Amino acid sequence: MCPTFRKMILVIMGVSGTGKSSVGKYISDKLGWTLYEGDEYHPKENIEKMSRGEPLTDQDRTPWLLQLHDIIQRELSSGASSIVICSALKKSYRQMLLFGSAPQPRACQHEMVDRVCFAFLHGDFQLIHQRLSARRDHFMSADLLRSQFDALEPPTDVENAFAVDIEKSIPEVSSQIERIISARLQT
Repeated sequence: MCPTFRKMILVIMGVSGTGKSSVGKYISDKLGWTLYEGDEYHPKENIEKMSRGEPLTDQDRTPWLLQLHDIIQRELSSGASSIVICSALKKSYRQMLLFGSAPQPRACQHEMVDRVCFAFLHGDFQLIHQRLSARRDHFMSADLLRSQFDALEPPTDVENAFAVDIEKSIPEVSSQIERIISARLQT
């Protein structure tokens, strides 16, 4: 179904509990795109910290974001379309995913922004808190949700981003994302 005119990296972002992993897996299975679950790349110290109910700092997140940046670069170089799951809460985090730690020439910046698209899953705090509270066997505590909402800087159009409300089902949210990326792949 998805056109092959251009390849892209789709970053599915948002606070914990928005369904990023479920939506990413659904789209990955349907389109055959490789899925990179960002949580799998957190350093052990980050997971331990979140398991204790401590929010991560920018310093904690930097090595994780740089590792995901390397994955994005590798996938773009290979010409593959892929999905990366990452909270990407702040603009600076999204910039690090795109450009790493080194400043890039303006032409490279434009190409990266054009080839990496952010799907921002968002919803009501109470709904997301209920989802997190019901979740078992995950290191992210529902108690940390407020800190994620406090840190959140919603992406803008200039970041090649679009917002999707999570009140619908996983298939409906996924279909909406597929329609948007399909249109972007054809331009």
